[in-house]
Amino acid sequence: MSRVGKAPIQVPAGVNVTITPGVITAKGPKGELSQPIAEHFIVKVEDGLMTVHRPSESKMDKSLHGLYRSLLNNLVKGVSEGHTVQQELVGVGYKVSNQGNLVEFVVGYSHKILLQVPDEITVTTLTEKGKNPSITMTCVDKQLLGQVAAKIRSFRKPEPYKGKGIKFAGEVLRKKAGKSASK
Repeated sequence: MSRVGKAPIQVPAGVNVTITPGVITAKGPKGELSQPIAEHFIVKVEDGLMTVHRPSESKMDKSLHGLYRSLLNNLVKGVSEGHTVQQELVGVGYKVSNQGNLVEFVVGYSHKILLQVPDEITVTTLTEKGKNPSITMTCVDKQLLGQVAAKIRSFRKPEPYKGKGIKFAGEVLRKKAGKSASK
């Protein structure tokens, strides 16, 4: 049995879960999301706990069991609390600013990079003296949030020698030693 798949999901008060064949829909204070799943998987909600049961012991069902449980957990957490990602820009002259959902990056290229973030995501940027500029994004949908965060990181990935680039807050980068002088 999958360790992840057999763990029950706590459904908080104020979150309504609707189960239809092939689609699970959750509605909460932050919004509404739905997740398609294979129709032969059994999802039950009893006493504020949601459980996912697989129909057989086939290899495909075993591999999907933990996946569906994680996707449904992200669904419930998203509509009740929301998901947040924070990224930092490390480098001299690196800047970030936003007007609504249009985000402008200055990350060492000869031009500025403009990114139109989807309307579902709330973006805030922070620039304080003595600290790295940061961008904080909040959304109900964890998958969409992760895709946008990966896109932003791809503008300037952290390099291993000085650590310059766009990184996630709290991320520890392994630095490499540079060239050493030969004797």
